[in-house]
Amino acid sequence: MVLNPFFQQGARSEQNLVQSLINEQLKMYGVEVHYLPRKYVAENTIIREVVRSKFDDAYPLEAYVNTYDGYSENPVLLTKFGIQGTNEITLTISRERYEEYISPLLANEADVKLTTRPKEGDLIYFPLGDRLFEIKYVEHEKPFYQLQKNYIYELRCELFRYEDEVIDTGIDEIDDELTGDDADGTTDADGLNVMLGPTQTFTLVGTAATAWAYTGIVTSGGIYKVVISNRGGGYIYAPNVGFGSAPSTGVTGIGSVGEMIGGISVCNKNVATNQKSVQSIHIVNPGAGYTIGPGLAVTSVADGPGSGFAATSYSADGTLGIVTVTNSGSGFATDLATVTFSAPAAAATGVGTTATGVAVINPAGNVTSIRYTNAGVGYTAGDLPISVTIASPDTSSTGNFVFNETVTGGTSSATARVRTWNASTNVLEVASIVGSFVVGEILTGSSSGATRKLRTVDKDPLDDGFADNTDIETQADAILDFTEANPFGTP
Repeated sequence: MVLNPFFQQGARSEQNLVQSLINEQLKMYGVEVHYLPRKYVAENTIIREVVRSKFDDAYPLEAYVNTYDGYSENPVLLTKFGIQGTNEITLTISRERYEEYISPLLANEADVKLTTRPKEGDLIYFPLGDRLFEIKYVEHEKPFYQLQKNYIYELRCELFRYEDEVIDTGIDEIDDELTGDDADGTTDADGLNVMLGPTQTFTLVGTAATAWAYTGIVTSGGIYKVVISNRGGGYIYAPNVGFGSAPSTGVTGIGSVGEMIGGISVCNKNVATNQKSVQSIHIVNPGAGYTIGPGLAVTSVADGPGSGFAATSYSADGTLGIVTVTNSGSGFATDLATVTFSAPAAAATGVGTTATGVAVINPAGNVTSIRYTNAGVGYTAGDLPISVTIASPDTSSTGNFVFNETVTGGTSSATARVRTWNASTNVLEVASIVGSFVVGEILTGSSSGATRKLRTVDKDPLDDGFADNTDIETQADAILDFTEANPFGTP
């Protein structure tokens, strides 16, 4: 025999002692991480490429941070595929802990491959950095058969790059890395809940709540209406509105563009599809002290063309003043809601005019302000208090969507999976979209039962601060004549 027969070479008791010492060291000086095994939902049958996978289990495990050099040496690279983070760490875990604790739990999982050891593609949740790392290589022979056995796994990990996998472990600290704080970690039983394809952002109508407001009376010289004589054209953005200054003892009125209208049939200045004319002027503040209707000017914003607008303003005594919103309400489905005011007593004799107005609704469905289309004439102190009635909000919206459930359009029958839902802003982000959703239809959640009316659809990705798509499109629209059948050909 070549080896010394009087010394034991890898006796079970010696191996167990080494393993116990390693386990103790890991528990004393390690970090508690979570091991997430990759589950294969679907594969390409030809080249065995994984096309859909998910992570819905997480096992706590002690690990020692062996090296973190990858954090300090150029962790971010600019490649042709975008900005790529290459943060790397190397972790050491106990072979015995994995084989006796994790491996038996995975043995009966039909969609998990190679259950006997950690495998490349699985994830490690690192709580100290609140990050997910993907295992890129598993070293299972280091140190090399000390006492004829190996005791550890060395995991070389790289910062995880998300590719539409579902991460739904039921642990909020892990799941919110991808789904946001509004996700509840619900997974459908079919296992085919991987979200694919581009995302869309929906703004939905919130639950209904009545809005309230009040106003007073301008006793002398308030602006009560604006009559447009020329809508102008060529405006890309809503222009600015300015009233002439009131006398020194008065208050200068404030106006705003109410609506814009497009189409070359309206004005020959609208030579591009994105150019519009002014359809209406709203009165934000009627002002006070005017003896005649002040001059009115509409000016283009700094980065947009447009001209030709003309209008006349009229002033009178006894108009209504600024409307103050006391409760913004919620659940309004349109950008503008009708506002009704009580009539002046003088209206019965044909002397006074009842005020009319609209409520401006923000994307979340709340009333932000109220503007006059006519501030009324002939109101007196005897008409106080003025009744301000805002059109009722939409009552079809109830409940809250949950992560990963299917939403279906009531009119279009289109479907999608919920990625995030923000109940405070009524913004829903979806993926795995089948069909085309229609603005105004009711969306219904498959598991939550939530029903919400669809207000707007944004198919474009959010501006990340680096994209110039909008600027390029704006400049191109100002150059190209899209009224031609072929704007790139001969005029």
